[in-house]
Amino acid sequence: MELRLKEVHASLRARLAVAGEPLCAYIYDLEALRRHATSLMATLPPGFELFYAVKANSELPILQTLAPLVDGFEISSGGELDWVRQHFSAIPLAFSGPGKLDSELAAALSANVETLHVESLHELQRLKAIAAVQGKTTDVLLRVNLPLEGITETTLMMGGKPTPFGIPMDQLPECLTWLRRHPRLRLRGFHFHLMSHQLDAAAHLRLLAAMLARVKSWREEYGLDIAQINVGGGIGIHYRAPDKQFDWGHFSGGLAKLKHDSGLPGVIVRFELGRYLTAACGYYAMQVIDIKPSYGKTFVIGRGGTHHFRTPYAQGHSHPFHVLPVAHWPYAWPRPEAVGKPVSVVGQLCTPKDLLAFDAPVERVRCGDVLVFPYAGAYAWHISHHDFLRHPHPAQWYLPVETHAHAAIEPA
Repeated sequence: MELRLKEVHASLRARLAVAGEPLCAYIYDLEALRRHATSLMATLPPGFELFYAVKANSELPILQTLAPLVDGFEISSGGELDWVRQHFSAIPLAFSGPGKLDSELAAALSANVETLHVESLHELQRLKAIAAVQGKTTDVLLRVNLPLEGITETTLMMGGKPTPFGIPMDQLPECLTWLRRHPRLRLRGFHFHLMSHQLDAAAHLRLLAAMLARVKSWREEYGLDIAQINVGGGIGIHYRAPDKQFDWGHFSGGLAKLKHDSGLPGVIVRFELGRYLTAACGYYAMQVIDIKPSYGKTFVIGRGGTHHFRTPYAQGHSHPFHVLPVAHWPYAWPRPEAVGKPVSVVGQLCTPKDLLAFDAPVERVRCGDVLVFPYAGAYAWHISHHDFLRHPHPAQWYLPVETHAHAAIEPA
């Protein structure tokens, strides 16, 4: 994952030169995104597909950059379906997620969604009734909450224990029996999304091997014709140690052997990656308004906060950042600063939970400098409580894809 800080800093300095008040912004590097996605796709062996999970970041320039590169998009709501189909008329779509409305299921059938990931017997029954009204058949994957012995847990688990996600193992036989009686819904395969924030490539390979082994046993036990296994996403970003990211090279290098050993030679294995695709292309920048010592701690107060950038609070970490020095100082009095000491970075909200980084060492930070938070391209702006206190939204801009590398974007 490439971080092009020189280009990001240049764009920030250009905006600072014309800003009338302290700056707060998201910057997305589309060229870095293009390079990263291209690299991931190039290292996937035959028999594997990569869909982008739109929920991570659904900004149109992000989708336009990825659409020509990935195999399709994964969506999880009617709103995402409408947004994607408005701009991409033919890109393959997989529809996941719990609690789908009848109207969403109907819209998915009308929009020719490639596969629907079904979460329960009741959802199967509702989908069948809707398909009958529309006179259609459709492909489904059953999302299974799969318990696996010896699984390495991460900080966010969606399977292997009681959760609202997927079909528990003891309910799977009933769903398979029901599907045989209702041919409007064609079982194409299975969907697993058991965890997020996976940072261990070797552990993730073991997890995939266990998933494929379980599907092979089901195929033999129930006489199933399986075409696809969606193994979810789950690959994380190491926010706490940015120099120790998931080893994609090791992971992708092990996929061909994993597939060969699975005994499922004709089955497509699909990933739906979100965070791992877009996190590194985004930056959140906030200009320092005040620096305040308080009872042995030093607080750096920036323009913005967790209502713009909720990732640190949502993940429970101190988000890495660096200081972009700004020479301009418009006031007659001395410039407040913190030198060679740990600081906590907070925003403008009226709550002590508005904390982006804590006990973070800095060589020097001054009022008017800009704090730049990398890895802000996924589950950042899109999960934030934007309108708390009615502060203005941050500026957003995009560093373009380099002209010589620009790929044609599918028209709506």
